[in-house]
Amino acid sequence: MLLSIQDLKVSFRMGQGVLAEAVKGVSFDIPENTTVALVGESGSGKSVTAMSVLNLLPENAVREGRILWQGKNLLQASLADLQAMRGREIACVFQDPMSSLNPVFDVGQQLCEPLMKHLGLSRSAALKRAEELLHEVGIPEPTRRLKSYPHEMSGGQQQRVMIAMALACEPKLLIADEPTTALDVTIQRQILELLGKLKTEHRMSVLFISHDLGLVGEIADRVVVMRGGTIREQGPAADIFERPQDAYTKALLACRPSLEGNPARLMVIDDHIAASQGGVSSTAAAGLAKTKDPNAPVVLEVRALAKSFWLKKGVFGRREFKAVQNVNFQLRKGHTLGVVGESGSGKTTMGLALLRLHEPNGGPEAGEVMFDGKNLLKISAAERQVMRRRIQIVFQNPYASLNPRFTIGQTLLEPMVIHGIGNSTADREQRARALLEKVGLDGRAFGKYPHEFSGGQRQRVAIARCLTLNPEVLVLDEAVSALDVSVQAQVLNLLKDLQDEFGLSYVFISHDLAVVRFISDEVLVMKDGVVVEQASAAQILAAPREDYTKRLLAAIPKGYSAAALATPVR
Repeated sequence: MLLSIQDLKVSFRMGQGVLAEAVKGVSFDIPENTTVALVGESGSGKSVTAMSVLNLLPENAVREGRILWQGKNLLQASLADLQAMRGREIACVFQDPMSSLNPVFDVGQQLCEPLMKHLGLSRSAALKRAEELLHEVGIPEPTRRLKSYPHEMSGGQQQRVMIAMALACEPKLLIADEPTTALDVTIQRQILELLGKLKTEHRMSVLFISHDLGLVGEIADRVVVMRGGTIREQGPAADIFERPQDAYTKALLACRPSLEGNPARLMVIDDHIAASQGGVSSTAAAGLAKTKDPNAPVVLEVRALAKSFWLKKGVFGRREFKAVQNVNFQLRKGHTLGVVGESGSGKTTMGLALLRLHEPNGGPEAGEVMFDGKNLLKISAAERQVMRRRIQIVFQNPYASLNPRFTIGQTLLEPMVIHGIGNSTADREQRARALLEKVGLDGRAFGKYPHEFSGGQRQRVAIARCLTLNPEVLVLDEAVSALDVSVQAQVLNLLKDLQDEFGLSYVFISHDLAVVRFISDEVLVMKDGVVVEQASAAQILAAPREDYTKRLLAAIPKGYSAAALATPVR
């Protein structure tokens, strides 16, 4: 047995002798040349369990039990022993490559470091091996890319560099912690195929951590399902997917949006568990989503929108990069426009251009964004300030979009003060508390800080902040992509409820076609800054015209199939 985790308990010292339990007696094995998937929602203890192997936990962590690496208990290993193992025998790939890669070192320097430290290679030999590694993980022009910095690469390329670094010393175990969560479906597919190919070639084992059972069904040999720091179910992938025994496992399999049908609401984890136990579901899907009024008034009309950026060329020159070209659409009251495409397709640039959030000197804009009879691209700064009250944006990363020094109450009160909403501080506070309840947070959240909340709760706060201004249009830029499937379902249900109650119109930017299918009425498919296909959500998914759209659909993880597991991902 390569790795055996036996009755692992992990707690965190919280001060005054208080211990918070994160992992409560977890046991499972990882055989040689095997992919084991650790699955569960955020807060289930997946990452804490995995990071316990090499003790990559904060100093206030307390570990008990046994972690046997080829018979040696790692809980008793010295720091020097662990440092010798990290990257050499056990390597890690984390969720966010941009926070894992050093921004001040080029890719070549970062790849050479483990080769020189663990294998004793010379600088020239390490550079040669680094080039081979970049080629192995499928990065084009590896010689040139050795001199690139992380910010000069796409998210998919950054993740490939992280995988190359992890594989540099040919470890026996690769721990992959949510390595594809924030990537679009085609890059996600490429990373899965790459991991499968490298696992076979290097005969290594993989501990693959994810909240998405549909994803791990395509790569895992064994599955371990966690919730609340305990294991709810584990076994061969075929058994878990074809004959799940635990109600929580069944719920995880069922709560992801489907490309088929369009329910009025998504069921969340607790709904599925309540239904399986004969209880009453609080948010059960009541039939199909209702049809929107096709003649609803147009609130936003975009005509020939284009956005370019100036890129440096030579010492003093510059060239124009056309990020968005000739985008046209109408957004009606109470409707949702879904915008999909790969990373770099221009989705986010288009969304930010609608609100004039790009630096004015960054590059030229063209076209018209008509809102309430005015072109938002031409209005003055004072008029734009007024309009921004009526058009708001929710960003992808709830950890970065909330000020860590502001309480939740201050976060909600600030925009109301700026825009003169409410007659007094007491009036604004009452409105802020009501909005917190509206998005599913109680009044106790008002005095807390962002770090005291989960990602899903922070995203609810970000939505509540937008609602303080009574907006008419919300631009949602990958607003649910970093959330686990159950929290994602809660936020999507919330967005639909708010749309029904307030008549909000959404521009919903996402790389997840299943999510777009659930929430959107019309869909734009973007590639290289151009709209390649535009139709109703049902039509796009049922009968896509363009090959690019078909490729996006084909890349969506389909979950477990006997054929898929019989033939490992290549």
